[in-house]
Amino acid sequence: MSRFRVASAAALVFAIAPDAALAATPQIDTGDTAWMLVSTALVLLMTIPGLGLFYAGMVRKKNVLATLIQSFAICCIVSLVWMVAGYSLAFGTGTPWIGDFSRVMLHGIADHFHHGVDDAFVLGAGSSNPTVMTIPESVYMMFQMTFAIITPALIAGSFAERMKFSALCVFTVFWSLLVYAPVAHWVWSPIGWVGGFGAVDFAGGTVVHINSGIAGLVTALVIGKRNGYKQDDLSPFNLTYAIIGAALLWVGWFGFNAGSAGGANGRAGMAMLTTQVAAAAGGLAWMIAEWIHSRKPTALGIISGAVAGLVAITPAAGFVLPGAAVLIGLIAGGICFWASVILKHRLGYDDSLDAFGVHGVGGITGALLTGLFAYGPLSATDANPSGTVGSLVQFVRQAEAVGITIVWSVVVTYLLLKAIDLTIGLRVSREAELEGLDMVLHGERIN
Repeated sequence: MSRFRVASAAALVFAIAPDAALAATPQIDTGDTAWMLVSTALVLLMTIPGLGLFYAGMVRKKNVLATLIQSFAICCIVSLVWMVAGYSLAFGTGTPWIGDFSRVMLHGIADHFHHGVDDAFVLGAGSSNPTVMTIPESVYMMFQMTFAIITPALIAGSFAERMKFSALCVFTVFWSLLVYAPVAHWVWSPIGWVGGFGAVDFAGGTVVHINSGIAGLVTALVIGKRNGYKQDDLSPFNLTYAIIGAALLWVGWFGFNAGSAGGANGRAGMAMLTTQVAAAAGGLAWMIAEWIHSRKPTALGIISGAVAGLVAITPAAGFVLPGAAVLIGLIAGGICFWASVILKHRLGYDDSLDAFGVHGVGGITGALLTGLFAYGPLSATDANPSGTVGSLVQFVRQAEAVGITIVWSVVVTYLLLKAIDLTIGLRVSREAELEGLDMVLHGERIN
């Protein structure tokens, strides 16, 4: 019998032996389907309006609309890219390295309809590890689409206030297909090679946060610093927007993490609990660190810490108990504060809104700590009675997954950015940057 693992945002509802999976007929569970529909809407809320407001509140007044439009445009672009090819490349059976073209333009997704009802489906059908789902493929595809949407939107925080809108659009299309889809397949496909060697990621520590954070750092280095960096006043225009955005992110994250259980079950409940306490711990850790460092706790600090806690618990949410979740949040809040406030200042790179400092560093922290704190019974199955247990061996597996994601994201992101820069250009002119992207790129401004 093959070794099985419990995946996460791949919505692996339960693991079964291959022969049984082939013989089983997928059955819809209305409770699971209802929860996944709600979770999908919650994750979409994270990008529009959550992330859009969070980022827009941290830029200068002359770039607020342009920043909001980036999240909205990415949502539109990736929705279609995912439908046309992204979903097929990420979750088509294919090989351990990449999916296939069986679902291009969602070909065959209506084959499960019978008497007006969209039945459940088998993920990885025809492979060595088919997984019987309890939700329609349309719901699963849409849930995964919302993850694909938010990931490139997160990168936008690294180059805020200086990238051409045309370059953003082109980058989003190709990055989604060349970086996001392969990594999602490696980690979350039932036959993905990274998941195959035992690395786990419940809801996107590697696929979403490390991937986007590292790509953000590469983008910030390639595109260069904002004009006036460390000289002009680059303080946020409206932190009220950022606080509202962070609150929406926190609420939406329950769909992100608890939805990654794949249904309305006990693991979803535990993932929701660990998400809440890790976010709270992250917010307090950053607040305390800032209080000690700068003598004043700021609004921007506590919301950044909460997001850091949410990021770090993402890969661990369905694998750890609440006590470990608090510890993960505390560690992430402190480390992400150091990366965003101290390390960035010392090294001098301009990661405008700390996409790397929060998502990259927080994702790495959470992925590694999952390997230490995973509690086996939460992921145990008949095929794997011990589940994923925290140990040095599991820590090494997690480190390998982190390293693989970093290397792929760095190399492909860099090549893609260079190709765009040589063709249509990446950065707006100095004059455009001084006037503001709202007016120059979109002909609109906030009065």
